[in-house]
Amino acid sequence: MISLYQRLDDAFKEAMKGRQAVALSTLRMLRSALRHREVEMKRKLTEDEVQAVIAGQAKQRREAMAEYSKAGRTDLAHKEEEELGVLLSFLPSQLTQEELDTEISRIIAEVGAAGPKDLGKVMKSVMARVAGRADGKMVQELVRRRLTS
Repeated sequence: MISLYQRLDDAFKEAMKGRQAVALSTLRMLRSALRHREVEMKRKLTEDEVQAVIAGQAKQRREAMAEYSKAGRTDLAHKEEEELGVLLSFLPSQLTQEELDTEISRIIAEVGAAGPKDLGKVMKSVMARVAGRADGKMVQELVRRRLTS
């Protein structure tokens, strides 16, 4: 199976050859973030850690998109959206809201959560199971809604 590092390298080379400016700049930033994380950890990253870095970069793009949209800068929001698309192509397919809802219900039953005070316990279990396949903010919103109803 091809490693995530190799897929990133191949995509970088393709973006260079195809003169894809957005993909190229996004992959450069991602490679820089990965190198920075490796220096922090003082070792080569595992596949899960690489996915976590990519997910973090994707989260930054989502937040920037929201801020740019709020400020009326649709041009910058569109650029962030394109970059997000490049990043998401390296993450496992995202769960739909229905799939996530089903998983949350199952975990709430397993953990025996009774109310909002059990949010942390439920979030820990949910995030462990859906790591990289769902946005943490959306997960928290769904868990919170489910525990308060």
